[in-house]
Amino acid sequence: MTDPAFTTPGRFWRGNLHTHSNRSDGALEPAEVCRRYRAEGYDFIALTDHFVGLFGYPIVDTTGFRGEGFTTILGAELHSGAMENGELWHLLAVGLPPDFAPPDAPHFHPVEGQESGAELAARARAAGAFVAVAHPEWSGLTHADAMGIEAAHAVEIYNHGCAVGADRPHGFHTLDRMLEAGRRLTLIATDDAHFTEPDHFGGWVMVKAEENTPDALLAALKAGAFYSSTGPEIHEVAWEEKRVVVRHSEAASVVVLGRGSAARAIHGEGITETVVPYDRVGGSPWRRLTVMDARGRRAWTNPVWVG
Repeated sequence: MTDPAFTTPGRFWRGNLHTHSNRSDGALEPAEVCRRYRAEGYDFIALTDHFVGLFGYPIVDTTGFRGEGFTTILGAELHSGAMENGELWHLLAVGLPPDFAPPDAPHFHPVEGQESGAELAARARAAGAFVAVAHPEWSGLTHADAMGIEAAHAVEIYNHGCAVGADRPHGFHTLDRMLEAGRRLTLIATDDAHFTEPDHFGGWVMVKAEENTPDALLAALKAGAFYSSTGPEIHEVAWEEKRVVVRHSEAASVVVLGRGSAARAIHGEGITETVVPYDRVGGSPWRRLTVMDARGRRAWTNPVWVG
């Protein structure tokens, strides 16, 4: 088993894939959003304003805010069709072309005859975007909803804005059930920042690429060459036959998770290299890692598949 985040040539670039400006329902101008992320030490962001008629279907041109050591990827949060609870779909699309055709989504409520979420996701992926199911817990997503999005690359498993504003930040249940059904998905942590509350600089991806350019980052995202974090760093992961060896920043726990209830954890104080035997996780067709520090912040690898 190999994880491209730790075998792909290059270095890690820190980025946020879910951000809003005042081109939709955020508080700040796009230039100021980019300035704040750059000042915070991020290498890139995707500005993903809400792609609905209410805001003029924006795919904000952020190319002018790129500079030495900082870049942007064009994108949007897409909406069309109803989930099982009757609410409108939220789909993250990073790497959209600026002329991506809008759906019939005049506002934040489903309308008769509009594209389904599955159709919109497929069209975004065909246009070259990295597509993720956004904030499943916050949305009230069902398993049937999630399984209907066949074009997704990833599931948003931590959303900092949903943590701060609604205490519904997670997508692990959705992700793991989809993995159990054989879907080969990755996972992302994001901010979903609007700058209307302390919803920024809380969740990010660390993308492995040789260059900090939109094309290189987008290709790495699609290839799964990244991990996600709210604080800890993961330096190296070696998936061996009977154990996984992990080098990381100071941590209190490292957990290997698999299908169903399968999990194995190692605990310590200030540990920086951890060996976790698979034990009861060994029968799972996929495995993923969580690294947790003493403050409860976490980092997550993407799932790897046996064989």
